[in-house]
Amino acid sequence: MSKKEHYDVLIIGSGAAGLSLALRLPRGIRIAVVSKRELKEGSTYYAQGGISAVLDEADSLESHIQDTLRAGAGLCDEEVVKLVVERGPENIRWLLSQGVEFTATPPTGSSGYHLTREGGHSHRRVVHAADATGKVVELSLENQARNNPDIDLFEYHIAVDLICTPRGDGNRPRRCLGAYLLDLEENRVHTIGARFVVLATGGANKAYLYTSNPDVATGDGIAMGWRAGCRVANMEFIQFHPTCLYHPNAKSFLISEAVRGEGGRLLLPDGTRFMPRYDERAELAPRDIVARAIDAEMKRLGLDCVYLDISHREPEFIQSHFPTIYQRCLELGIDITKEPIPVVPAAHYTCGGILTDRHARTDVEGLYAVGEAAYTGLHGANRMASNSLLECLVFGELAAEDMARQLEETAAEPPALPAWDESRVTDSDEEVVVSHNWDELRRFMWDYMGIVRSNKRLARAQRRINLLQHEIREYYSNFRVSNDLLELRNLADVAELIIQSAIRRRESRGLHYNKDFPWRDESQRRPTILIPEAYVPKQTG
Repeated sequence: MSKKEHYDVLIIGSGAAGLSLALRLPRGIRIAVVSKRELKEGSTYYAQGGISAVLDEADSLESHIQDTLRAGAGLCDEEVVKLVVERGPENIRWLLSQGVEFTATPPTGSSGYHLTREGGHSHRRVVHAADATGKVVELSLENQARNNPDIDLFEYHIAVDLICTPRGDGNRPRRCLGAYLLDLEENRVHTIGARFVVLATGGANKAYLYTSNPDVATGDGIAMGWRAGCRVANMEFIQFHPTCLYHPNAKSFLISEAVRGEGGRLLLPDGTRFMPRYDERAELAPRDIVARAIDAEMKRLGLDCVYLDISHREPEFIQSHFPTIYQRCLELGIDITKEPIPVVPAAHYTCGGILTDRHARTDVEGLYAVGEAAYTGLHGANRMASNSLLECLVFGELAAEDMARQLEETAAEPPALPAWDESRVTDSDEEVVVSHNWDELRRFMWDYMGIVRSNKRLARAQRRINLLQHEIREYYSNFRVSNDLLELRNLADVAELIIQSAIRRRESRGLHYNKDFPWRDESQRRPTILIPEAYVPKQTG
């Protein structure tokens, strides 16, 4: 392999969080960026809506803060919310410096850019590039990374596990020393050392049968961090996007929240509008409320889908503001300028993740987590629309600053790392086990851990994940690793964390709704934190 065996910073994940962090590190730092597929293939690329930031004179930082706190249903860390919101405008300017071109507005706008409004926001503050913001951001950052001589790119590599110091006597923290990477083209595991390792792998929403996420969203970073000794928080809060296109040939295609922000109305098959019955904000209510309302109407009437109608707006407006959605729907025989769009909810965003501090540091020394893989305290019990890319940028910046400071202060000789050992395993003789377990996991997670839960459903999910985990661990111990096996193992670990967290929260709050506990209990107004066996508390004082 032409790549080095040791780096200053190893970043696992190539979305907005990972690439923005890499590009903000000082020149001369040896950086590796790992991507399971081609560099752009991740959730960032498919993000349609935009990035929330206070850019208009009629808006204010305090308003953005309060909207975020309100959407988070009492579980946001207010200091983190302030930190992220205050750094929003400068991060938009940084993106502009990286070549990102946002949609401009007529001269009447004070920001110079067209700002849209999405669910939970009290002002127009979402800057966007038509309805393909994530694609524009990802390709711009990718272009910068490919032309940066300090960055080596490992495409078609999947991380197997982190390499850490032994647990020791419990009086000193573990330290992350690198990772094992499976080269998917060579089918060979490489050992890569690094002074700092970053988990920027995105969320875990492929744990569900129906999701808006690409196939790579299998919770790899969260699972690896957990196995290495990192605490995780708030894994019960899985956000279901209310409006994914319902069509047999429309795999995982999202209908942006901006469609509702620009006047789109949710309708029953007979044309009746229903959201005003659920919330005074109607279609502009936060996603958890809209998703539960759609779920309730579908169950009440036995519907396969509901409809989102924007056809009352001018065709030119629709085509110019939503060109990607317009074209994709047209390919499937739906003209959104003339007819409503069939939509259903789907798993969309993991609000919990690896517990980090305000520099993106985890419980393991030298290990950072950024983006959807991390729990920073920004989102609380529900993520407000378009705060996710903002979080990626801000914590990528904070992590880069923290690493740069340490790299400048200290020099370290790379330790010798144990090579990957597969002397006691063989090639699999029954790959069908992996595909069957994958299918079973995603189905029972959808049935029992979806938008509406109950004690009985949680108990069923717990029994099934216990059985699956036993099978998967036995399989992993006996056979050579493959991409499918690693993703299944990670999804099973993350599914178990989601189930454990949901069982612990005996109330309904934000994205977690248990019909046996339909009320909010203020005595449970705190994050759900799970502690792994490998956890070693850091020294204080």
